[in-house]
Amino acid sequence: MQQFTTQKIRNVALLAHSGAGKTSLAEAMLFASNAINRLGRVEDGGSASDFEPEEQRRQTSLQLAVLPCVWKDVKINVIDTPGYADFIGETLSALRAVDAAVLVLAAPSGVEVGAEMAWSRLQEAGVPVIAFVNKMDREHADYEGTMAQARSLCGAGAAAVNLPVGAEASFSGVADCLAAAPAGMESAVAAAKDQLAEAVAETDDDLTMKFLDEGGLSDEEIARGLREGVRGGQVVPVLAGSAVTGVGVPELMDAIVGYAPSPDEAPPAKLAKDGADAQLPADADGPLAAFVFKTTADPFVGKLSYFRVMSGTVSANGELANSRTGDAERVGQVFVPIGKKHESVPSLAAGDVGCVPKLAHTVTGDTLTTKADALALPKTEFPEAVFHSAVHPKSKADLEKLSSSLARLTEEDPSLRLTRDQATGELVVAGMGNTHVEVMAERAKRKFGVELELAPPRVAYRETISRVANVEYKHKKQTGGHGQYGHVLLRLEPRARGEGFEFASEVVGGNVPREYIPAVEKGVHKTMDEGAVAGYPIVDVRVVLTDGSSHSVDSSGQSFEIAGSMAMKKGVMDASPALLEPIMRLDIEAPEQFAGAVVSDLNTRRAHISAMTPAGGVAYIEAEAPQSEAQQYSTHLRALTQGRGTLSMRFERYAEAPPHLTPKIVEEAQAREAAARA
Repeated sequence: MQQFTTQKIRNVALLAHSGAGKTSLAEAMLFASNAINRLGRVEDGGSASDFEPEEQRRQTSLQLAVLPCVWKDVKINVIDTPGYADFIGETLSALRAVDAAVLVLAAPSGVEVGAEMAWSRLQEAGVPVIAFVNKMDREHADYEGTMAQARSLCGAGAAAVNLPVGAEASFSGVADCLAAAPAGMESAVAAAKDQLAEAVAETDDDLTMKFLDEGGLSDEEIARGLREGVRGGQVVPVLAGSAVTGVGVPELMDAIVGYAPSPDEAPPAKLAKDGADAQLPADADGPLAAFVFKTTADPFVGKLSYFRVMSGTVSANGELANSRTGDAERVGQVFVPIGKKHESVPSLAAGDVGCVPKLAHTVTGDTLTTKADALALPKTEFPEAVFHSAVHPKSKADLEKLSSSLARLTEEDPSLRLTRDQATGELVVAGMGNTHVEVMAERAKRKFGVELELAPPRVAYRETISRVANVEYKHKKQTGGHGQYGHVLLRLEPRARGEGFEFASEVVGGNVPREYIPAVEKGVHKTMDEGAVAGYPIVDVRVVLTDGSSHSVDSSGQSFEIAGSMAMKKGVMDASPALLEPIMRLDIEAPEQFAGAVVSDLNTRRAHISAMTPAGGVAYIEAEAPQSEAQQYSTHLRALTQGRGTLSMRFERYAEAPPHLTPKIVEEAQAREAAARA
């Protein structure tokens, strides 16, 4: 692919609800610009964008794909993003590499929840938006209804720049609102042009005055105001078409070239320099800063780092520096990615997008610079992972490769979190939903040959006591030579939640020799760690050594350790033992119309609702729920709210589990212990 100057580049992300046709639109743009010579289909697994087996099997995008094409001497770096909410991390990564976005809406279904969420992300990122009403050739295509919903979502600045000619089977083209109207569409085009002029007039005081004085604007003024309005985020031009037939796609590409900003026209990147915000314009001759927005782990090619050149020029056969680590990175070849294919180029100027293989120290979110420039860009902020799953290898061979494989997959997708639960010893992966985690497991098998089993994480229960108990235990064993003798009396006292463990001695007169008291405490600790009821650690207990006896020959530290351990176990069972379960704090946001369903569902999960605050059509719900009921709740919340609910969750405290659940918890713990011994 030829090289392009900064002014001749447009970087655009495609965002939509899953199934609205983003990937088909990207394919149609490549075909219209002759970047590909055959139009691939998502259903056949033949699109340039969805090239991973997991995507082809599910017939949906699971990761971003960079698809450059050339239209009227301008390079458009199209970045296709997943529409499924589980893969929002890919969308956020893509938004760090673009200067504008196309929000794809499906004419038969209108504005769906994925489009609403995409719009929110675009507003947060301050990215200019062009809307494309797709699937005008499909049954039940409703342009007017979709347009009305688009205006409701995007505001009065959403205005049509072309209109569909016909719909469903009769859809045959688009009518430009700034050109002569087709026969029979004169009034519709005139009305749309007036609406477009009104939207444009709102962006500039002089245009506002002229619109009010003269009742309209010239075509040249509308075109100029439209360009400035889009780049300023005040106007959202809406175009119509069909990705499958290609109708309306050239007009969309014209709009991208004409309305979307080039990198040097977009707001400069921000740097954190000397504690103050510093701006970095897109200048090919400026200091070098390339932001790594995506990393892929390929078992054959190795690691690929996708970057956007924010300033300066990245050249092949050179040396860069990682601003985070300070390490030097050797750059051999520089590639332009086209889906899964890569074309080598000598250099990429500011604003362009490319990738380099086999960087040793660089991960997603890093900045590549030079030691002299030493520039750093802020990392991408990913949302909190809310769906947790325990990861177990299927075989010993899988165990040996488990850690390294998962580390590479979480490097590839930073919205996945990998932790070792210190309480249960389990390896836990957290993602944005069950599909997110399942795809991770599928990639582990395909890329690294590691087969994983996923299961809900074990709950880190605790054991405690409910009343004071006094217990005596005598460990006595004769073996022919020196025997074993340790005799202790313990008093167990419950403590308040969170007060922890305390050991004390009230022994007088040397009945338990002073040198053996630490051994008694060690034995008590052993049972505290192992548990007495279901194998869970014992907490919030005060243990007092009150008395005992010893033997001048047979007593030893080991004997008193055994006596302390067994006495502790017996004492716990005599002190009305109870199981404690972790309680999580849930913060939920959901549209008000779903609040009742969410609260009702939480009540079935033993949750306590502490607050529910409505504001602006959204219900903010604060609740506490047991971890056993909440750790995979995000999937249920999504189903209850048509995908609109969001959840954050954190550990709050331990509380006593209901007694009727104890037998089941004990049974599961015993079964797990038996399986481990087998």
